[in-house]
Amino acid sequence: MSRVINFSSGPATLPEAVLRQAAADMLDWRGSGMSVMEMSHRGPEFTDILANTHTLVRDLLGVPDDYAVLFMQGGAIAQNAILPMNLIAKTGVADYVVSGVWSEKSMKEAGKYGQVNIAASSSDNGFLSMPLQDTWQLSSHASYVHMCSNETIGGVECHWTPQTGDIPLVADMSSNIMSAPIDLQRYGVIYAGAQKNMGPSGVTLVIVRRDLLGHALPFTPSAFNYQLQDDQSSMYNTPPTYAIYIMGLVLQHIKQQGGLLAMQTQNQGKADLLYDYLDHSRLFFNKVHRADRSRMNVTFFLRDESLNDAFLQGAEKEGMVQLRGHRSAGGMRASIYNAMPWVHVQRLRDYMHGFEKAHT
Repeated sequence: MSRVINFSSGPATLPEAVLRQAAADMLDWRGSGMSVMEMSHRGPEFTDILANTHTLVRDLLGVPDDYAVLFMQGGAIAQNAILPMNLIAKTGVADYVVSGVWSEKSMKEAGKYGQVNIAASSSDNGFLSMPLQDTWQLSSHASYVHMCSNETIGGVECHWTPQTGDIPLVADMSSNIMSAPIDLQRYGVIYAGAQKNMGPSGVTLVIVRRDLLGHALPFTPSAFNYQLQDDQSSMYNTPPTYAIYIMGLVLQHIKQQGGLLAMQTQNQGKADLLYDYLDHSRLFFNKVHRADRSRMNVTFFLRDESLNDAFLQGAEKEGMVQLRGHRSAGGMRASIYNAMPWVHVQRLRDYMHGFEKAHT
């Protein structure tokens, strides 16, 4: 059976070269006589894998020495709790910018651990844009300001780095990390589940400025304490070893493709291909404000929604799957992360064009 074109929002498609390498290593990693899944996390083989993945993260994102790089578990959902447990104690207050479903979930979870202020929100327009910087009402005494840089459900992305002064900026970058260069030193913390651009589900990358460590709330579980995890090089508890190994392969692949500047060029080209079509279509349309359209998750709708099922069934016959939008948003969604080849996005665009001709 041939492989499908997988537009899933996550877990998402992985580079074929990475899957082939993992398959070749499955029974015997580099002559060790065992699979990575069987290795002791404290043995020399996995220690080497972890160090390599750590180095690739620092190299690709330009992470300086005064930031800790942590490999944790639980995904971004867990970080919604782990983050305030580690950071909010400084003042007991945190500011949240709400630009969609995921930042809204983050804000509600943080409310269990301190006072949360909504610094800005785009809920009044149905989360179709990123709140403009000049609308942000930041607290003077917040421990941090939290945002989600790319909302996978609504297809909204922040294409600029917010200014928060002396208050640390925190970003959930789960769905656009490694898709383009970032000015890392403008952030106090970034965190991201791996299952969009970096690997499989199971490992969560956390990058935290070290002066923010050591302030966890007293009841913070030890395995969730950033300081303890940094002290133990992410090995306070058994880390997700196989997911870290795959992440390392994916990051090496990104490096071989030219790094984050190359990813940015490719991703912008893929997104432009779909948005240009949507802007001239009589059947399909995108709702998101143009300046805030996501390069990772292209949401779109059919003007005649009675055709939704026919569109999805036809796409599946063409080998394209996971195009139905999130149940809370409806419509369609094409997630076109780093590993999605340009030619597959062209296939989708051509199918949409043919479907439109047949139904208008």
